[in-house]
Amino acid sequence: MQTVVVIFSDPKSGGEEALGRALNALFLTIELKEKQQDVTLVFQGAGARWPAEFAKSEHPGHALYAAVNDKAIACGGCADVFGATTGAELAGVKLIRDKSIPGTTGVLDLSRYLDQGARLITF
Repeated sequence: MQTVVVIFSDPKSGGEEALGRALNALFLTIELKEKQQDVTLVFQGAGARWPAEFAKSEHPGHALYAAVNDKAIACGGCADVFGATTGAELAGVKLIRDKSIPGTTGVLDLSRYLDQGARLITF
C-alpha cells in the first residue's frame, strides 16, 4: 500500500509546532523508505516553503530531508501562491500541476492518491 505523507505546516508562521510537524513527517518518510515501502512526501499549501528551508545545511532537518528528498514532490500552484516556487526548484523538488483549478497555475491532486487506495497522513 502506498503512503502519502503531506506537510501543510508553514515554516514562516508556525514556529516550533510547524517545525515539529515537518520533522515528524520526515521521520515517518524515512522510516517507510527504510522498510522499502511505497512512500511519497508531499509539500502542499504553505508547506511548499519547507524544501527551501531544509536545503539550508544549518537547518535541523537538513540531513533528514537529504535522506528522503528523492521521495519529495510539491504542489506547483501552492508553491506559486506562497512564494516558494524558486526555493522548491533549487531544493530539487518536482512541482506537480496535475489538476486545473481556476485562479492557479495548477495544483497537485491529492484525491488521485485516495482513488488509488493510498493512505494520506498529514502534518
